[in-house]
Amino acid sequence: MPVPLSILDLAEVGEGESAATAFEASVRLAQGAEGWGYRRIWYAEHHNMPAIASAATSVLIAHVAAHTASIRLGAGGVMLPNHAPLPIAEQFGTLATLHPGRIDLGLGRAPGTDQNTLRALRRDPSAANHFPSDVVELQGYLTGETQIPGVQAMPGRGTNVPIYILGSSLFGARLAAALGLPYAFASHFAPQALVDAVAVYRQEFQPSAQLDRPYVIAGINVIAAEDRATAEQQLLEAKRRRAKLLFSRGRPLSTDEADALLASATGSQVSEMLRYAAVGTPGAAVEDLRRFAAHADADELILASAAPDKAVTLRSFELLADAYGLAAAA
Repeated sequence: MPVPLSILDLAEVGEGESAATAFEASVRLAQGAEGWGYRRIWYAEHHNMPAIASAATSVLIAHVAAHTASIRLGAGGVMLPNHAPLPIAEQFGTLATLHPGRIDLGLGRAPGTDQNTLRALRRDPSAANHFPSDVVELQGYLTGETQIPGVQAMPGRGTNVPIYILGSSLFGARLAAALGLPYAFASHFAPQALVDAVAVYRQEFQPSAQLDRPYVIAGINVIAAEDRATAEQQLLEAKRRRAKLLFSRGRPLSTDEADALLASATGSQVSEMLRYAAVGTPGAAVEDLRRFAAHADADELILASAAPDKAVTLRSFELLADAYGLAAAA
């Protein structure tokens, strides 16, 4: 049986657009995805990034949940070292109380931002070292088995919001395995350790109250269009945009400058980030997804649109759902 498909929505703010435009697009995408048969949509915590509007992840989830009825929504993820576990348990406990059975909580160890913004977040540089114990503390608040005597998450206690460990290295794989939690690998932008991390996770997995067997979600970039030329052009535009974001150093880059960077050794970083991508007509993209699912040994795929055009993104997910047979499978 084909693996389920889900969506990672970065709430991207395009050139000349506002955050409000991004939020409107996120609602439209979630409403479409709900009807097309996608399993879940996740939003990622990023700070001080003008091109991404999902910094207040739990607030965005609440907004989209209020405009949808059944699709699962969650964080992919909350960068836990930026926060104390208790308020995250309260936030997601509130979401789960308002929208029962629909909320996920993915947790990451990376800061999701730059060093100056870390200081603005009042983040302790050593906070990442406490990530494993913070995950256990947070899980205790959500199950009601608190690790801190006399302290409960209200709301949150007993909601049992499912926790997922996000990662792009063997550290996250081993932690997810030790805690018996699902593991989501960020292969849509950090593909290097995918195969090794999934193998380690499956080998070392220990069953838990949440999960009795390993469960892997792998990320992949997608662009589907009625014709391959459109998809390829969108992929080129996506690469140019990433080159500008990564290498502009505060000054605008022309299209010619972006292309020159992409053709250089420095620009190869962009191609490597997009190593795992399903691009082309719907049928061709679906074949790419199936091959990738087997390669990644994944139980579920989470798709990140590489297309910078929001209309293309929406249509892309619709075309993929139809070609993959999501509605029929549901």
